[in-house]
Amino acid sequence: MSTPSSQATLDPAAATGSFDIEAGDGWIAELAAGETLRIVDLHGNQAVDTLFFDAHDYANRYSAVDTLREQGSAYLTLGSRLLALDCEPLVTITGDTCGRHDTLGGACSQESNVVRYGEHTRHMHACRNTFLAQALAWGRGLDKRDLPANVNFFMNVPLTPDGGLTFEDGISAPGKHVELRADRDTLVLISNCPQLNNPCNGYDPTPVRLLVWPAS
Repeated sequence: MSTPSSQATLDPAAATGSFDIEAGDGWIAELAAGETLRIVDLHGNQAVDTLFFDAHDYANRYSAVDTLREQGSAYLTLGSRLLALDCEPLVTITGDTCGRHDTLGGACSQESNVVRYGEHTRHMHACRNTFLAQALAWGRGLDKRDLPANVNFFMNVPLTPDGGLTFEDGISAPGKHVELRADRDTLVLISNCPQLNNPCNGYDPTPVRLLVWPAS
């Protein structure tokens, strides 16, 4: 079992899979228990919206409420256990060279774009579109009703003193990464965020790289 580390300890040459995901594209795959997924922010300042499901029971999916309550912190970081609705971990952050990640800001949608930025943004692609397209392509019963709260890896969403949220310039940088060890068989659904209207992607969405290692 991998030990949490703020440094890169896994050899990319030993990875069993490597995938470059363009901004606006998605990825869906199952991680077997013990496998590790590394998400690499290739160019820096890129948000990676991610959903997690128990691979054998999609109704038992990531719970932001339970995760934050049990860890007593509003941000995800090295050592955070991302809990499902049964309050058992789906994945654990075992490597993190960025520092913290958001699970409060949600995923951008065409509807939220209109509310936040105006009617002229309705046509713009959004993470909810990517999630839905990937879920429907995966099949196996996943559809729009199965898109719960998500994690925004590398995204900087500070809490204001009055309990509000703001979207700020990212704290990541080129080559920063986060590693997730699957604590059970877990379905991972990713949207590499295409958002152009706030600084979560530096107003210039860029590709990310995914690497998968077998259980140690």
